[in-house]
Amino acid sequence: MTLRLLAASALLALAAPAFAAGPVGNIAAGQEKSKTCASCHGATGNESLDDTYPKLAGQHPEYLARALQEYKSGKRKNAIMAGFAGALSDEDINDLSAFYGSQAGDLHDLSKIDER
Repeated sequence: MTLRLLAASALLALAAPAFAAGPVGNIAAGQEKSKTCASCHGATGNESLDDTYPKLAGQHPEYLARALQEYKSGKRKNAIMAGFAGALSDEDINDLSAFYGSQAGDLHDLSKIDER
């Protein structure tokens, strides 16, 4: 093995975690499982029924999965969400995150704003 190939292999091995995919869920299963969520967040997660409920549609699946895990563990405090998230398996969380992440939402990425 040449030094160049060895160096490239080592670099790829070190960088692999950075390319790791986030939670991988089944969008169709997530849609089916989202029926309970729809009572507050709407059918697609973009129609929150109360201004204090977050919109979920178009959100990053990794963020959604982390939020649900934190509600489940108690790290995030919300009595309603703790009750719902406490009953979710890791597969449920990944499926729900995939579904809501796949929906068209009206969330905006503010990282590209040139003017404030």
